[in-house]
Amino acid sequence: MDPTRDNPIIRFTTFWWGLGTFFIFALLLAVIWFFNSSDPASLEDAAATPRYATKAKIDAAQAANISPDAINAAIAAEAKKLVSAKPVAVEKPEQIVPGSDTSKKMASAPAVDTSAVDKAPAVDEPVDPKLMEMGKASFLLCAACHGQGGEGTPIAPPLAGSDWVAGPISNLIRIQLRGLQGPITVKGTEYNVPGGMAALSYQTDEQIAGVLTFVRNSFGNKASGVKPEQVTALRSEVGKPQITAPELTKP
Repeated sequence: MDPTRDNPIIRFTTFWWGLGTFFIFALLLAVIWFFNSSDPASLEDAAATPRYATKAKIDAAQAANISPDAINAAIAAEAKKLVSAKPVAVEKPEQIVPGSDTSKKMASAPAVDTSAVDKAPAVDEPVDPKLMEMGKASFLLCAACHGQGGEGTPIAPPLAGSDWVAGPISNLIRIQLRGLQGPITVKGTEYNVPGGMAALSYQTDEQIAGVLTFVRNSFGNKASGVKPEQVTALRSEVGKPQITAPELTKP
């Protein structure tokens, strides 16, 4: 056995060398931590940086065109107009509460005359391309239930090859304005979705004419287009309860 290993001086020196090395290593770690102690940027911070830069550019461009004082003056002027304005009662049929007296009165009203709307055109009029383009864009909403290709889904009947689509125009307009409730048979299959189809009367006459024109001339369908004035003629249907198949004109 090496007698030097039992030397207390050597043991004491080795201990302090080890302790000193530990403290030096700890000091190095502390220095590294100190210079890297800032919080790392989150994904939200990273995404916000270009947004803030864009906002700064927009604010600068806006300030170059109109001063903040002009904006504040305009806000104050409009606020005075709003304060001095008096509310006017406006009856909007599309906001009639189901089950109310007004709703019951409208439900018991005589059936609307659809003969003029369903009258066949005197000549084979070409479909308006403008309405087709408008209808194509509007159909994105309809496609959620009826399918992108009008093939139908479990919650809505098909539009492709449907006799209802190619049939009387008034049927489609009234369904748009009132919605549809209860069973309806399309291509030999009965559809009866709980809640039915909601009314889309908030759309303009031109928008409704556009989407119906698109549906009647897409997915293999071929029929006359729908004119905005035909929709206007049936606006009195707005606010009535959801229409049912027996109320429609059979195709």
